[in-house]
Amino acid sequence: MLMRFFYYLELARRSFRRHRALTALTVLAIALGIGTSMTTLTVLHVLSNDPLPGKSQRVYAVQLDAQSQDRYRPNGEPALELTRQDAEALLAARRGAHQALMNSGLAALEPERADLPPFFVDALYTSSDFFALFDVPFAAGAPWSGADDAARARVAVISKELEQKLFGAGQGLGRSVRLDGHDFVVAGVLGRWHPTPHFYELSVGAYEYTEQVFLPFSTSRELELSASGNLMCWGDAGADPLALGAPCAWLQFWVQLDTRQQAAEYRDFLVSYSEEQRRAGRFAVPPNVRLRNVSEWLEFRGAVPSDVRLQAWLALAFLAVCLLNAAGLLLAKFLRRSQEIAVRRALGASRRAIFAQFLVEAGSVGLAGGLLGLGLAWLGSWAVRQQPVEYAPLVQLDLSLLAGTFALSLVSSLLAGVLPAWRAGQVAPALQLKSH
Repeated sequence: MLMRFFYYLELARRSFRRHRALTALTVLAIALGIGTSMTTLTVLHVLSNDPLPGKSQRVYAVQLDAQSQDRYRPNGEPALELTRQDAEALLAARRGAHQALMNSGLAALEPERADLPPFFVDALYTSSDFFALFDVPFAAGAPWSGADDAARARVAVISKELEQKLFGAGQGLGRSVRLDGHDFVVAGVLGRWHPTPHFYELSVGAYEYTEQVFLPFSTSRELELSASGNLMCWGDAGADPLALGAPCAWLQFWVQLDTRQQAAEYRDFLVSYSEEQRRAGRFAVPPNVRLRNVSEWLEFRGAVPSDVRLQAWLALAFLAVCLLNAAGLLLAKFLRRSQEIAVRRALGASRRAIFAQFLVEAGSVGLAGGLLGLGLAWLGSWAVRQQPVEYAPLVQLDLSLLAGTFALSLVSSLLAGVLPAWRAGQVAPALQLKSH
C-alpha cells in the first residue's frame, strides 16, 4: 500500500513537470484562497479569544438600572457601570463565591532610581477578591487581604515588567513605590497575565491595555486618586461625582457564580435589591437588571468588530471560489491525460486505482498551495500589524494556525480534486485507444 502511494507521488511529480502552467495556476488558486482565509481567520481567532479559559461561563458582569425616570426605557439596557453606593453594597453582601468592584486610573510614579525620570502607569483600583475571581497568577507575594481593604492600607500589587524596570527581576517584594505622592508597599508581583480581550474594563481598551499597578479601591478613594473610564451622571452630582452617594455610574462589578442555580438566585437578589432601593427613594424605575457571563458580555459589548466577522465570511466565500477554480483547472489537466489513463486502464488498472492516483496528485497540489498560502498568510498578518488598529500587534500566526493552514490546504485540495479524479476514472479506455 505504501509503495503504491509513493508510486502515485512519482506519477504526480512527472505530471507537474509536463503540465507546469496548469499546475502553477492550480497551486496559485489554492494558495490565494488559503492565504486570504487564514489571514482573516487569524484576526478573528485573536479577537474572539477566551480571556478566562475554564471559568468564563461562571464569572458575570452585573448591571443595575439606577438612572432617573426621564432616562428610563422599558426593557432598555441599564448603564454599563454601577454607582459607587450600589457597587459597595453588593460587595458587602458577598452573595457570590468571589466578587470585586473596579475602576481604572492613571498614576504618576516617582522611581527610587536616580536614572529613571517620573512616568505614568496604568492602574486598577479594585478589591482583594479581584485576583481570586480572575485566577490572576503571582510570581511573588500575594494579594492584599479583605482587612487591607477595610483599613484602606497603602499596599500594591505590581506587574513583573514594572518590577523589572524599577527594582530588577525578583527584587520588588516588600519595596516601596511612590504613586501620586503617596508611598505603597509592594505586597505581590504578578506572573505573566494579559487577558485578551481586556474584558473586565473594556472602556479603557480591549486589546492593548495592561495595568501595571493594582491598588485597593478603598485606598484610592481616601487618597482621591484620579480615575478614568466611563462616567455617567444624572441629577445633581455635586462637587465630587465619585463620592459615595453621587448619582453617577462609573464602577465595574463582577461576581463568580458556580452553578446555574446560584446565577438564578443572584439575579433574584439583584431584583430584590433594586426594589428595596426604589422603596427607599434612590431608584426611580422598576427593577431592571442584567447578569452576563464573560462570553455574553464580550458579545454584548461588541469586542469583536462586526467588520472583522464580515471579512472572515467574505474570505471563506473567496476560498470557495478559489476551490471551484482549482477544481476546474484540475479537471482540465486530468482530462488532457485521457490517453495515459486509457493505457493504464488497458493494462489492468482499476477505476479505483485511477481515482486514488489523481486524488494523491490533487493532494500534492494542495500541499504546495498550502506552503505558498502559508507565506501569503504570513504576509497578510504582517500587513494587518501595520494597520492603525488597537489589536494589530496581536495578530500572529501560531502553531495551531500553522497546523490549520496545512490541514485546510490538504482538505481544500482533496475536495477540489474529488470530482476531477472521479471523472478521470470514468474515461473509457476502448474509445480513447481507438481514436488514437
